[in-house]
Amino acid sequence: MNLPSHKRFDYNAIHDRPPLVWPGGKKLAVYISVCVEHFAFNEGRGLSYSPGLDHPNTYNWAWREYGNRVGGWRLVELAKRHGVPLTVLLNTACYAHCPDLVKALKGADGEIVAHGRTNSENQNGMSVEAERALILEVTEHIREIEGEAPLGWMSPGANPSVQTEDLLQEAGYRYTMDWPMDDQPVWIRAGNHGRGHLLSMPYPHEVNDVPAIALHHMTADAFMQMTFDNLDQLLEDSDQQSLVMGVTLHTFIMGQPFRRRRLGAFFEHLAAHSGDIWLTTAGEIAAVFETQFPAKAG
Repeated sequence: MNLPSHKRFDYNAIHDRPPLVWPGGKKLAVYISVCVEHFAFNEGRGLSYSPGLDHPNTYNWAWREYGNRVGGWRLVELAKRHGVPLTVLLNTACYAHCPDLVKALKGADGEIVAHGRTNSENQNGMSVEAERALILEVTEHIREIEGEAPLGWMSPGANPSVQTEDLLQEAGYRYTMDWPMDDQPVWIRAGNHGRGHLLSMPYPHEVNDVPAIALHHMTADAFMQMTFDNLDQLLEDSDQQSLVMGVTLHTFIMGQPFRRRRLGAFFEHLAAHSGDIWLTTAGEIAAVFETQFPAKAG
C-alpha cells in the first residue's frame, strides 16, 4: 500500500550513515532554544491556560506576557551565569514590544531564528502569495535590526504549510526546525522545482516545555528529569556516532521561578559533561554539518 507522501526526504536509518565529526572531537552537539513570542489581545491563536474560555483572554494573554516582562530576563541571567549560548526563536513582533529582551537573550554568542511575526497566526492555510510576503517581511525585519538575515526558521505553532520549505529555500534560508524526525541534521528537498535543498535541524518535540508541561501537565521536576535522562542517554548513543540534542524553553513557562530553579541544575549537568558536549547554537551545528555533508546537486 502506497500512502500519501510529503516527498521531502527518503527513509534513512540512523545506523546507515557516514561518520559525522563535531568540533574538538566532541560526541554530542547541544543547543538550548528559547522561544520569545508576542500575542494579539483578544484575537488570533494562543495556548490556553484556562480551557473552556475563549483565548487569548485576559488571563491567558497575561500568562504569556509574564515571559516578556519577567521570565525571559531571569532566563538571560541564568544562561549568562552558566555560559550557555541561546538559540532565540523570535516572533518579530517582539522587536517593537520588548526589544531590550530580544537583545539580551541573543547576547554576544547567541543566534536569532525566525519564528514568524506572532504566534497569534500560522502559515498553514495561507495562500502562496500571503506566505511568501510573511516570510519576506520577517526576514527583512530581522536583517534590519540584526544586520544580517536569519539562516534558520521555525514556524509559529510548529505548523508550516505544504509550501513553506519551498518558500524558505527561495528566500535564502539554510535550515528549518519544523521536521523533528531525527537526531542528526537531514537534507530535505525544497524549492527550485524539487531540485533545491534545505537542512532539517533536529528539534525537540518532547524535551520542550510546551508539550511536556502545558499540554501533558508534567511537574518541574519531571520535565527536568527528562532533560537529564535525554542528555545522558544521547551521550551513550553518541559513542557510536555524533548526534544532536536540543532543549526548547518558553519564557513564560520555564521562566517561572519554581521551574527556573530546576533549570539551573541542568545547566550544571551540561558543564559537568563539557569534555563530551559541544554546547552551541542551532546555526553553528547546521554550518558544521553542511561543511562535512554539502547538499547534493539535483
